[in-house]
Amino acid sequence: MDLFSSPVMRNLEMALDGSALKQKTISNNLANVDTPGYKAKETVFKQEFDRSLNANQTDKRHVSFSTQTPSSFYVKEQGNTTMNHNGNNVDVDKEMAELAKNQLYYQTLVQRINGKFSSIKMVVKGGR
Repeated sequence: MDLFSSPVMRNLEMALDGSALKQKTISNNLANVDTPGYKAKETVFKQEFDRSLNANQTDKRHVSFSTQTPSSFYVKEQGNTTMNHNGNNVDVDKEMAELAKNQLYYQTLVQRINGKFSSIKMVVKGGR
């Protein structure tokens, strides 16, 4: 049995990957806030991740033990709005709010993974 390849650990790893991609996307948006013609981008991963987790459940209280990985995450351009006269649509306030929300999400995932590793460590040490 591979301790680090449980469905829970794989799901946590995928969630961390998605959160890291979202961080990179937000950083790119903020870095290009004054770039003429730049269109803000957004990462779509939480909806895809939740959808893939719930795909095989017949009841929301059931736990899925599927070994399938969630579908790929992707970055899409928000081209339907223009905020500035130069064609740029980056909203700094929105991006900063998304950044804070993503940081909390990432920290929560890291705490959960640390808890899993602490459990494994306790088992390896024989409960001490």
